[in-house]
Amino acid sequence: MSHARVQHVSISLDGFATGEGQSLEAPFGHAGERLHDWMFATRWGRAMVGGTGGTEGVDDAFLRLFAPGIGAEIMGAGKFGYPGWHEDPEWKGAWGPNPPFHTPVFVLTHHPRPSIEMEGGTTFHFIDAPPAEALETAREAAGGQDVRIGGGPTMIRDFLAAGLVDHMHIVVVPILLGRGVRLWDGLEGLEQDYEVEAVSTPGGVTHLTFARAGR
Repeated sequence: MSHARVQHVSISLDGFATGEGQSLEAPFGHAGERLHDWMFATRWGRAMVGGTGGTEGVDDAFLRLFAPGIGAEIMGAGKFGYPGWHEDPEWKGAWGPNPPFHTPVFVLTHHPRPSIEMEGGTTFHFIDAPPAEALETAREAAGGQDVRIGGGPTMIRDFLAAGLVDHMHIVVVPILLGRGVRLWDGLEGLEQDYEVEAVSTPGGVTHLTFARAGR
């Protein structure tokens, strides 16, 4: 069976994966881009936004694992759009006409709408389903490849609490946010179900990988 994977989700030292006060103008609230500065310092990160240059070390190597082996993604309503996006029939996400996913993407929302086909192989499907049902649907679309559990943090917590995540890559960024949405709330003892490894890099971040024991 394909694996469910969380990939390079950035959190602060105090565990926040997004800041407070999210809006169309500030997708990560008061955190701004501070959680992701490490990403856009790499060659992969700069290329993703049409830039050049960047570092080619461990940070870049982790990021290059984003696409290989992924056949579908599940993301939460908060990742797809700003608060209230469901009332905007023209909203198609913040990634432009050719989003970086290039697979079917299942958006979990209480406001389903018709699917949106984008350039590059990405099609957004809007479903109202619990985690296990959503994962089954995404696995069917993935054609035997893995399914990315794309975030945001509330949705990832739900999948972790349901025991559905096989592999997870979390990036701890050396900043303190103080408020926002935490990743780990309610998941005490989670590490007992995984083999955990940590790698710190010259970029100042620590990569944590969680591989489900026995997989």
